[in-house]
Amino acid sequence: MEFPKDKQIILFDGVCNYCNDTINKIIEADTKDIFRFVAIQSQTGQEIIKYIGMNPNIDSIVLYKPGYAYYVKSEAIFKIVNQLKGFTLLKILSIFPSSLANLGYNFFAKNRYNWYGKKDACMIPTPEIKAKFL
Repeated sequence: MEFPKDKQIILFDGVCNYCNDTINKIIEADTKDIFRFVAIQSQTGQEIIKYIGMNPNIDSIVLYKPGYAYYVKSEAIFKIVNQLKGFTLLKILSIFPSSLANLGYNFFAKNRYNWYGKKDACMIPTPEIKAKFL
């Protein structure tokens, strides 16, 4: 499978309202055009998950750096926000060890649908941001 080698790929929960809002904020803050995006539930998302050897039922954000490494949960979030302007609180929280940060991540992830709801299908990007999606 071919991936853009000069871009990092963020795999996200495409039906989660909170996740979609967050992806829109990342797109807005990605002024250096670092990232590409794909919903984990999509065919392309599942192909990437399989390619990197992860469980296809993963319920986490994933940051994949083609040819280099991948990160999940809080580690993925911290790697993402540390490359962007803003997101100050998350950058401060990155001082915590992954094991502790993942406790908070897991609690939030477990409750995100109850707090923010979910869509019946993955979001459809606007024409302006469609090029950022795989």
